[in-house]
Amino acid sequence: MKKILSAFTFLIVFTALHSQDKFTDKRDGTVYRTITFNGISWMAENLKFRTQSGAFFLDNDTNNISHYGILYDWKTAKDVCPAGWHLPSGAEFQTLSDFLEQRESWGKVINDPNSFNIQFGGMKDYEGNFTEMDESGYYWTSTEYDKENAEYFSYLLINDMPVIDISRKDDIADIHGTEKNNHYSVRCVKN
Repeated sequence: MKKILSAFTFLIVFTALHSQDKFTDKRDGTVYRTITFNGISWMAENLKFRTQSGAFFLDNDTNNISHYGILYDWKTAKDVCPAGWHLPSGAEFQTLSDFLEQRESWGKVINDPNSFNIQFGGMKDYEGNFTEMDESGYYWTSTEYDKENAEYFSYLLINDMPVIDISRKDDIADIHGTEKNNHYSVRCVKN
């Protein structure tokens, strides 16, 4: 009986832990891989939720959604995360960046369970040009600078070396973030 109880307890714990690595968006049924760092759960994939406005997929090709997600303007990004999730602040991205850099575990490999899985979705700039696909990942933060600009997080590969940056006004006084009408990827954080 004790072995059966131990096996049953193990099965319950394993199932509970295993279910924490996926999240299903009830709005459209999309399943996202998640990962938890320092007790905070992040989506480990770019958001793919289609909105009526403020969202584009790379090169206007729907085949790109499954791999790169959708690019959002800042206004849309602020409200696009599913219920129970939110657009991370610059401080939350900084904490994540510090944590992952210490462990050298940014990773790009989707099947690595410890990877944040940067997806190089590039961006769509304010002029409507899609750029930097497969070269960089730009992510909105919820931190607003002023009426026209907001903070963003970026992960770039330059000569196969990662360059990680957060456009933080706190770090450099004359940083103005980026235009809110640019379109960047979104990663959501669990509330």
